[in-house]
Amino acid sequence: MIKFTKRSLLLAAAGSLALAGGSAHAQDAFKVGAINPYSGAVALYGDEVTRGYELAAEKINANGGLLGKPIKIIRGNATNAQEAIASIDQLSTRDNVDVFIGTYMSAVAAAGSEAALQYDKLYWDTNALAANLTERGLPNFVRSGPSAGTFAELSAKAVVDLVANGLGKKPGDLKVWITHEDSVYGTTIGDRQAELLKEAGVKVVGKTPYSAKSIDLTDVILRMRDGAPDVWLSTGYIPDSNLLLRTAQGQNFKPPVTIFNGTADTKETLEALGPAGLEGIFVVSYPRYDISEKFGPGKDEYLAAYKAKFGGEPIAPQSLNAYVGFQVMAEAIKAAGGTKPEAVVAAAKALNKPLGSYATGFGVKFDDKMQNGLAFPTVGQWQGGKVVTVYPNEAAVPGVKPIGLSSK
Repeated sequence: MIKFTKRSLLLAAAGSLALAGGSAHAQDAFKVGAINPYSGAVALYGDEVTRGYELAAEKINANGGLLGKPIKIIRGNATNAQEAIASIDQLSTRDNVDVFIGTYMSAVAAAGSEAALQYDKLYWDTNALAANLTERGLPNFVRSGPSAGTFAELSAKAVVDLVANGLGKKPGDLKVWITHEDSVYGTTIGDRQAELLKEAGVKVVGKTPYSAKSIDLTDVILRMRDGAPDVWLSTGYIPDSNLLLRTAQGQNFKPPVTIFNGTADTKETLEALGPAGLEGIFVVSYPRYDISEKFGPGKDEYLAAYKAKFGGEPIAPQSLNAYVGFQVMAEAIKAAGGTKPEAVVAAAKALNKPLGSYATGFGVKFDDKMQNGLAFPTVGQWQGGKVVTVYPNEAAVPGVKPIGLSSK
């Protein structure tokens, strides 16, 4: 329960002004540079990530701010690595931000965090997935959200446990075809999925990388259709994933089970495919706002705050993940008593919270490479024109079950 004191209300009011860009005392604010794509094809989702930061900042401001100051979020637009470097330069020199946070795109996170290191500033990542982001050992980089490895692991586990059981087959009898966009994000997940499935005895009958900038993916679908897989696993960004799904629909390719990673759960996808075209498709993604309150305590508070501020339900699950990641960052900075990367990293390493401590269901325990080992995705499924969480079982609300498996 939030306790409002006179001081906290004053800070919250100042924070609201700062978030709106209208503070008359910007020098007294704790400035957070939010690096995301705010233009271009995925601008909607960069904005959605930052909406999560804004909600977390408002909650923290209502409780006294961070290091005694109201939080001010300053956006830095970055749709590629070059723009990430430029935004870091600008926000460091013009705005003198205290720390950086991001990122919807892994390539932007990689370049932005290295640029931030040149200014000796923390880069806290909540949403980028590529495995190499933490494997670099960059001293100013921390990732509080799940990694590509956890997406690959959960999708492979869903194939072996959920799909094989549902179809009444042994894992060794399943044929899986993997597609993925060919940047470090999609390649990391696709490669790991293939490794894990082969270890489980599943037959990976095809693995097809493609460019996310492609305007025609017919060849990918036709090759896959010829392979007749039981399961289609795919990882991409929203525009290319929607193109793949539309092409599959046009080519009448519909395998018994389709599982997308990180995408295919948006309003754009629904508009592109329609409810009937998406019915039964599984999506491995960040924990959604429909998970049970018992699994993610505080989820209901987040959802109410989102609706009050933005006038509707979240556009995508990225904002809840960002909301929690911002809170963990603030806890580490508060424990460090400052923003020096080495101090915040040390304070973050000392955090130890069990699963179920946050609205996503996450806990906090960082490894030596500053990857939170207690962050993970969940599995949703399109049912009746919306995505509902179905796996793991404890994340789903009572009565919600996967559909379609036993009848295929």
